[in-house]
Amino acid sequence: MVLNGPNLNLLGRRDPAVYGTATLADVEALCRAEGENLGLRVDCRQSNHEGLLIDWIHEAFGAGAAIVGNFGAYTHTSIAIMDALAVVTAPVVEVHISDIHAREEFRHRSYVGMVADAAVIGQGVGGYASALRRVVELWDRAD
Repeated sequence: MVLNGPNLNLLGRRDPAVYGTATLADVEALCRAEGENLGLRVDCRQSNHEGLLIDWIHEAFGAGAAIVGNFGAYTHTSIAIMDALAVVTAPVVEVHISDIHAREEFRHRSYVGMVADAAVIGQGVGGYASALRRVVELWDRAD
């Protein structure tokens, strides 16, 4: 499951100097294509609402699905999302289009990163493909 949080629906229009010109539809197409190459069925979802993101995390947990998550600003603020991710037994890979560590100080702390199995940060939208490959590596290592 590829989960995108608040404001990622504005990709391509929101601060292209930081996030580039690719749209969320472009990201989802990239994820589906990379998933197909890797033998994964990719389910892409986006919400600006914390509770809905948590519901989807619970759904992934119940299905044993891995999560590639870009939780946007919730990365830096949501203990609730961190707690939800903490129980997921399949791989969880955090992804960020920009380098959060090279930006404002408040973006340096990642609650998601405290429970994620891996992180892909600052690779642009191509980071989503890297994150999906990392999911496969984590699954292979668990075998």
